[in-house]
Amino acid sequence: TSSSAEMAARGGVGVELDTGLVPTREEGMTPYEILLSESQERMLVVAEPERVSEIQAVCARWELTATAIGRVTDDGIYRVRHHGVVVAAIPGQRLVDDCPIYYPAAREDDAARMRRTAAPSRAPKVDLGDALELLLDTPTIASKRWVYEQYDSTVQASTVIGPGGDAGVLRVPGTGFGLAVTVDCNSRLVALDPYEGGKAAVAEAARNIACTGALPLGITDCLNFGNPEKPEVFYQFREACRGIADACRAFDTPVTGGNVSFYNESPTGAIDPTPTIGMIGLLPRIEHRVPSHFSGQGDEILILGETTGALGGSAYWAEIRDFVGGPVPAVDLDAERRLQRLLVAAAKQRLLRSAHDCAEGGLLVAIAEAAVGSAYAREPAGAAINLEAYSAGVALEGLLYGEDQARAVVSAAPDEVEVLAGLCRKHGVPVFRAGQVGAASGMLELNAGGRLFSWGSRTLRQTYFEAIPRRMQHPDVDRSAGE
Repeated sequence: TSSSAEMAARGGVGVELDTGLVPTREEGMTPYEILLSESQERMLVVAEPERVSEIQAVCARWELTATAIGRVTDDGIYRVRHHGVVVAAIPGQRLVDDCPIYYPAAREDDAARMRRTAAPSRAPKVDLGDALELLLDTPTIASKRWVYEQYDSTVQASTVIGPGGDAGVLRVPGTGFGLAVTVDCNSRLVALDPYEGGKAAVAEAARNIACTGALPLGITDCLNFGNPEKPEVFYQFREACRGIADACRAFDTPVTGGNVSFYNESPTGAIDPTPTIGMIGLLPRIEHRVPSHFSGQGDEILILGETTGALGGSAYWAEIRDFVGGPVPAVDLDAERRLQRLLVAAAKQRLLRSAHDCAEGGLLVAIAEAAVGSAYAREPAGAAINLEAYSAGVALEGLLYGEDQARAVVSAAPDEVEVLAGLCRKHGVPVFRAGQVGAASGMLELNAGGRLFSWGSRTLRQTYFEAIPRRMQHPDVDRSAGE
């Protein structure tokens, strides 16, 4: 109902459908059931009558069906027939523009507001150095290979950057361009500040797309919330949508569709608000794609963007200090847009060997993720990082694990660094030369705050890729004993 009515209303025309022609899984479905059914994997197409057979031929090639179920009219009426008998007729415009709008009460929860002003009281579980391995072992940060290996991610051999990095990149057959796709949401940020969290979900998705060299084009969303009849839940929904909308306007990425899932609750309460963003981007030339991981020994490592050490809502506070709270880092949409445009321009000029956004876990986690390599890399890479002159005045905890937005870690060939730095200045993006990529399976070494940290890259890789499989293992049980 919604798709046909919306298309007719926006076109200023009417529509006539015959529900008796709609393919159904069960016999005897009523017009009411057919019109309101939310069956998946369907699309409504309007075509010139003489081209219907061509469309059906294309669908048949992909083992799909296409059935003509109605026609466009010029009377503005939304008319439904069932086996030729009119069962409903109403002005189509009224279904779209005159339907009643429900405005539930919206009020921020006092506890959420208090959490934003709080700070952790518990001491860190581990030293700053050991915190890196604990964060890489956290399921929301660790590799999702255990999940995506269970699905086909190489459809028709068109995948040129597979899952596990910032975004997947697909070659469009018969063309020279590619499409980058990604999915993102940090529900912890949305729970603390729905507006900034909504902005952050779109901004992170856009950074991921841009890190591949692609220009963000548009989004779809999956908005998951609790019971909207509760004022505090509807407040989360309203503010998250406002943040998503503001970010999409700033990035020129329209919302092309999506869905809303309410009433996600259990006896212990509602889920954290999770407005998941799926984004697509255009890579004009597939050969300009940029991977997420370090690849060449001797390449220079650079940090793009500004670090202030924002730890509010961070994974470090949640996992290492058992605290979810503090002020969420504000998303500077202009800074995000400048960073996106810089990454796209740098990829076009072939200046980048790798690019990876800074998100959950902060700067050190981003560097470690770039070093451990892709899911099927033979070996991880070592790296030597020196942050002694970076972000003066920022506490070491925030420098390493703060989750400021609008940042990325990139690598470039030494002879391209000056050109890249000039491009950063042109786009108004701060840049810091942080170190060099080391030998395969070498050490990840970091100088910061007067301290020297060192991790084995093989150990980090093992932690990162085994975190989820280890948790998903089922213990062997001797069922012969009757257990």
